[in-house]
Amino acid sequence: MKIIDAIRDRQGDLAAIRRDIHAHPETAFAELRTAEVIARHLERIGLEVHRGIAKTGVIGVLRAGNGSRGIGLRADMDALPIQENNAFAHRSRNPGRMHACGHDGHTTMLLGAAEYLAATRRFDGTVVFIFQPAEEGEGGGRVMVEEGLFERFPVESVFGMHNWPGLAVGQFAVMPGPMMAGADEFEVTIIGHGAHAAMPHQGVDPVLAGSALVQALQSIVSRNVHPVDSAVVSVTQFHAGEAYNVIPDQAVLRGTVRAFKTEVQALCEQGMKRVCEGIAAGFGARVDLDYKRGYPPTINSVAEAALCREVAGDLVGMHNVRTDLLPSMGAEDFSFMLKAKPGCYVWIGNGEAADPRGSSCMLHNAHYDFNDEIIPLGSSYWVRLVERVLADA
Repeated sequence: MKIIDAIRDRQGDLAAIRRDIHAHPETAFAELRTAEVIARHLERIGLEVHRGIAKTGVIGVLRAGNGSRGIGLRADMDALPIQENNAFAHRSRNPGRMHACGHDGHTTMLLGAAEYLAATRRFDGTVVFIFQPAEEGEGGGRVMVEEGLFERFPVESVFGMHNWPGLAVGQFAVMPGPMMAGADEFEVTIIGHGAHAAMPHQGVDPVLAGSALVQALQSIVSRNVHPVDSAVVSVTQFHAGEAYNVIPDQAVLRGTVRAFKTEVQALCEQGMKRVCEGIAAGFGARVDLDYKRGYPPTINSVAEAALCREVAGDLVGMHNVRTDLLPSMGAEDFSFMLKAKPGCYVWIGNGEAADPRGSSCMLHNAHYDFNDEIIPLGSSYWVRLVERVLADA
């Protein structure tokens, strides 16, 4: 691997930053300490710093040469509402909060790149370092874009990176097109008529209607979505009643819809309305569907994906740049930035399960930890990407 020596020499210090952030996790739009750690570090190395973007977001701006071109690099910095079950010294000190997705590592890799680029400035143009809050379900990326991120800090393209457990250390995954799915949420309220459980004929049973609805919703994907497209409709909650001998007045279903195309998301929403109304009518009940659009699909631009593949290949060898992985049904609000600008989102290997250097569990697990060994590689990738895009003529 062609890791930059000056960054490799900083691995211990960078790992200490990462572990400090890990020990002090903060959830969506509450990343006050984390943001201040980032901002002060950027100021120390000579960047122009802007605080308070999307409440707790931080922007660092670095210029070199006379070029007018700009590139955006994004790292997420929020934690999850999970109680950590690790025992190492840098485990979470904030009960019920944990860096279980590696955003502490993403932030640190970008800080490492900022350090090197600030010291060398072997590029011509402007680098915008985007430290984004609230990726975990609250749409901090959307808020940043809506608050004028790219109007205030113009860039031609924007890039993101996420660690990926199960992918070997020293490997990247870069695919054009869909990388992560779009994610919507729904809540279905079925209104029936309560009755004694021993006399069901006197009521309208929302539990029975809800049970039929859970099964019928699966027909949306199996019989409405084109077979070559991918979609998931999952009911994850079913709430009804409080007593064993009472048919309740209503039942509530909740769940998620995932797809790689916005038109498939729209098709699923339309299908849910039709199926909900039909099932409710068939059982003599009423229904209320609250369908909420969430994150759009994360779609990599073809040209930018090809560029990122070349940059990663120069670092680790093209045989270690995977293009054969399936996109994930997980969602990512970097998608809002990719809707505004061309760009690419890549995965960097956090280690295979059998690799003692890696993580034996997947993301969002109470035993997860970011692999400090990949910090220099991730930082080197960011540096080489900037130097490639903003080549100093």
